Amino acid sequence: MKHRIIETVLVTLGLCLFANLSLATVAQPHKGTQATAAPDKTAAKKNKAPAPEVVLVDINSASRKELKTLPGIGDAEADRIIAGRPYLSKAHLQTHEIVSPMVYQGLRELVVARQKDAKFGKVAKK
Repeated sequence: MKHRIIETVLVTLGLCLFANLSLATVAQPHKGTQATAAPDKTAAKKNKAPAPEVVLVDINSASRKELKTLPGIGDAEADRIIAGRPYLSKAHLQTHEIVSPMVYQGLRELVVARQKDAKFGKVAKK
């Protein structure tokens, strides 16, 4: 299993490096040709739309439909996330083997594990 994960990571890194090198050679003008004038940077800033605000998905309260909007999360993964609630942190998705490490890397910036009750792990007094 670990061998398969390492192999996948190495192939992905290789493809990323190849893509970056390809883009770098395309972006540079060839020798003997004139470079075109760079577009006005102030005009580019004015036309640039603001980045959309990222809405974090709470893994402790999100519906199955909301969980399925996350990258790498299908029906089975959404059901496992719901069955494993509550989570103390979003890292528990990986450490408790709810999702694979690769899937977790893709969604860790998009999720949060909010706590409704701060008494996790404590016995409530009656």
